Amino acid sequence: MSGMGGSSRPDLTVGPIGKTLLMFTVPTLASNILQSLNGSINAVWVGRFLGENALAATANANIIMFLMFSIIFGFGMAATVLIGQAVGARDIDSARRAFGSAVGFCFCLSMIVAIGGWIGAPALLKILATPAPAYPLALDYIRVIFVAMPATFLGVMMMMGLRGAGDSVTPLRFMILSVLLDAGLNPLFILGLGPIPAMGIAGSAAATAFAGFVSFIALVFYMYRKDLPLRLRGPELAYLRPELAQLKVLAGKGLPMGLQMIVMSASGLVMIGLVNREGLLITAAYGAAQQLWTYLQMPAMAIGAGVSAMAAQNIGAGRWDRVSRITGSGLLFNLVITGGMIIILLLFDRPALALFLGGHSPAIDAARHMQYLASWSFLLFGMTMVLFGTMRANGVVVGPLIILLIALYPVRLGFYHWMYPMIGADALWISFPVGSLISFALAGALYMHGGWRKVRLVTPPHEEECRETLNADAEPAGRMSPTG
Repeated sequence: MSGMGGSSRPDLTVGPIGKTLLMFTVPTLASNILQSLNGSINAVWVGRFLGENALAATANANIIMFLMFSIIFGFGMAATVLIGQAVGARDIDSARRAFGSAVGFCFCLSMIVAIGGWIGAPALLKILATPAPAYPLALDYIRVIFVAMPATFLGVMMMMGLRGAGDSVTPLRFMILSVLLDAGLNPLFILGLGPIPAMGIAGSAAATAFAGFVSFIALVFYMYRKDLPLRLRGPELAYLRPELAQLKVLAGKGLPMGLQMIVMSASGLVMIGLVNREGLLITAAYGAAQQLWTYLQMPAMAIGAGVSAMAAQNIGAGRWDRVSRITGSGLLFNLVITGGMIIILLLFDRPALALFLGGHSPAIDAARHMQYLASWSFLLFGMTMVLFGTMRANGVVVGPLIILLIALYPVRLGFYHWMYPMIGADALWISFPVGSLISFALAGALYMHGGWRKVRLVTPPHEEECRETLNADAEPAGRMSPTG
């Protein structure tokens, strides 16, 4: 591969598959854990220093932010696939074109979101029915976050692009930098110290914004200092002007992947509404259980992302003989890591739940009950994410979206409404494994018989030579009608 730059990186198309996948996935998992811990730490600072209204304000603002990040995540995953296939094909120029188009498009999108968000923040909070005491705090918080949106979005996009190129360690380094700055500056900016004024809830947002800007600038500097493969120089800077061909791929593949996250989040909101009907004790128990389930999902998401990046490079290299083995390794790692975490969690669930509920809370027994019924569903969830990750590596994204829609809504909610008269609230907890089982079965059928291997996602070096096959939706995989 010509023009690779001076930095070495893992080649995901050679070597032992299991070891390579594990070494690539662990830094991604660490990044996910750091992000969650950062959110928890910041919530502690806000709740302890500013009270319940401020905490409610950040919760309302975070709903909006999650929707924004779902979209950018989708585009980032599409860019990861494009970059991965190009790197696997040893076509660094196409990888840089894809990276440049993704970053340039992300910048334009983030500026629109930042300006529109600042203007439309009051209307967004009213749509969410933000409680009146929390409204002014939420408005101050979210407007500062919107100002930082360009740097935050660009940082996320660049990190995902680096993972597509086979580098998961560099994103981890700058995630550590961002988390340390954010968590450390939160109390300082909230309370003020010396020449730094006390900014209240705006200080929490300012700490997050500052951390995002510093991390982004440092990442750009590092990419050029180390001459990483995706850095753009001279005429290559023109790649930051998104090409139409690249935009078609980013939009056509990115939007369905972003919608997958939104679909899962919307399902979670529906479940919370149903749980709230069961009373305060069950709601508190569910809230504590959710905190633990968040960490159970992390290996699945990290392994799925690792499988996707590694499979994309091997597809680009024409190494289809390795793709099935990558999927098998991902399934095995999920079984061992997620399965092990579930066993540990169930063995030590009481002290873990006591961290959130207190050692003598009557909600602990209710939370333990729902843990026993629902926790093992995340093993099936992880298996599904691995299969989705492999198919996503070849540009198939609509089929997985349809599977999620089926499993999370007609299946899960249908089971709840059918079984609730007979088993009460247990229908809620059992609906988790039922939905996960159906999604895994459908994903398995799509993987085995869906024709997704026939899809071809080609990224041409020049827009006028566009030869993409963007008709995944017309393939059997996209139509969800197995060919056998």
